[in-house]
Amino acid sequence: MKEFQYGGQAVLEGVMMRGAEHFAVAVRNPQGAITIHSEPLEGYIYRGFVARTPFVRGLTMLWDTLVLGVRTLMYSADVAVSDQPDVSFSGPVAWGTMAVSLTIGVGLFFLLPVLLVRLVDRYLASSLLSSVVEGVVRLALFVGYLAAVGTMPDIKRVFAYHGAEHKAVNALEAGAPLEPEQVERFSTAHPRCGTGFMLLVLVIFIILSSFLGRPALWLRVLSRLLLIPVVAGVAYEVMKLSARHRTRPIVGLLLAPGLWLQRLTTREPDRSMLEVSIAALRAVVEAEATAPAPATDVSPGLEQAG
Repeated sequence: MKEFQYGGQAVLEGVMMRGAEHFAVAVRNPQGAITIHSEPLEGYIYRGFVARTPFVRGLTMLWDTLVLGVRTLMYSADVAVSDQPDVSFSGPVAWGTMAVSLTIGVGLFFLLPVLLVRLVDRYLASSLLSSVVEGVVRLALFVGYLAAVGTMPDIKRVFAYHGAEHKAVNALEAGAPLEPEQVERFSTAHPRCGTGFMLLVLVIFIILSSFLGRPALWLRVLSRLLLIPVVAGVAYEVMKLSARHRTRPIVGLLLAPGLWLQRLTTREPDRSMLEVSIAALRAVVEAEATAPAPATDVSPGLEQAG
């Protein structure tokens, strides 16, 4: 097995796992069996210029969430409901769903805080305070959203699969056998979780936006949109460095808020969920073991909240 930081995402009744060159998604179908699909990743995204360039390779994280994540989520929905083995991973519906998801996410967490702060901006003494208040509103919306959706029964199951995904990755990184009775003893938290990544993005957003002053509304909105890929790149490098040195006490303190926030996006999985996450991880590890070694460095995977 090549040394690589595996990651993935919870989907409906299943888990997607990603390696350096392949991904696999495992879903529990209505008959109770585990359906597994595996295929290679696009080389130009995961092993090209973007993947090799610091502060740019964080864009692969956005690609994982917006493209690969949506495709596997749609696949899992089809399998979980109808058990169709030949579900398409692309097409107008997939791209349309991705566009809608992106629009809602950007609008809710990046543009709405700007509009809300605009209502009280005249009462804020400085541009720095204005940026901080905007960031706090953004954080509150994010945490409130996670807490609210976590009360929905279907989302609770997705969050349990998210916990199963973390347990499997933690077990693999600890060198433990990928067996349910071994995997279940590991934590549902992981320092490379996408939940922690999003928290880091929002915190860095506060820091960087504080240097932009208090421009006109249209310019403020534009600057927030342009900051998204920049902040994602910086957050990715910080997350990667922190995960590498997570045993150091100061790094542990920095990771603590993200680990705490995962309590909102993970649940303790049952044995059947662990079996699904293990099946996905085994499939991608086996595919990676038989693939030629990549000629260039690749970006490590980050677990994504489902």
